Amino acid sequence: MTEKATPSSEAIKAWARLMRVSRQLMESAEEALKAAGLPPLAWYDVLHELAEAGEGGLRPFQLIERTLFAQYNISRLLARLEADRLVEKLPVADDGRGQTIRITANGRETRRQMWAVYGRSIAELVGAKLSGEELTMVSALLGRLRQPPASD
Repeated sequence: MTEKATPSSEAIKAWARLMRVSRQLMESAEEALKAAGLPPLAWYDVLHELAEAGEGGLRPFQLIERTLFAQYNISRLLARLEADRLVEKLPVADDGRGQTIRITANGRETRRQMWAVYGRSIAELVGAKLSGEELTMVSALLGRLRQPPASD
């Protein structure tokens, strides 16, 4: 018989705060993007990963790994991004059904506009409220919670 793990009161409190603060920060960033007439944050995540990948683009399964979106969500999102001409789908030479997704010039410009708002949100919501030392500490602590743990 396996023993059931019971979280400590400190672990429960940390979990609850982490979940609440995470939701509040994301909602605030989403609101800022919406107020600026820009697409939702999920679009930024995909455009960012594609921009980082360069001209070679990424296969859909690579985007799923990098963004942690479910397959059905990424398919819908890519269809929307393609309809808005922010990404393009290219066939893969050695895989008849495969495709590579690449960011377009319009996608790069949209990402740039989104970052102006999103980056300002990060600066105001996090950077302005914690010292450099505190930011380093929070980053290191959260990195330890990641699976696998973050090495940076």
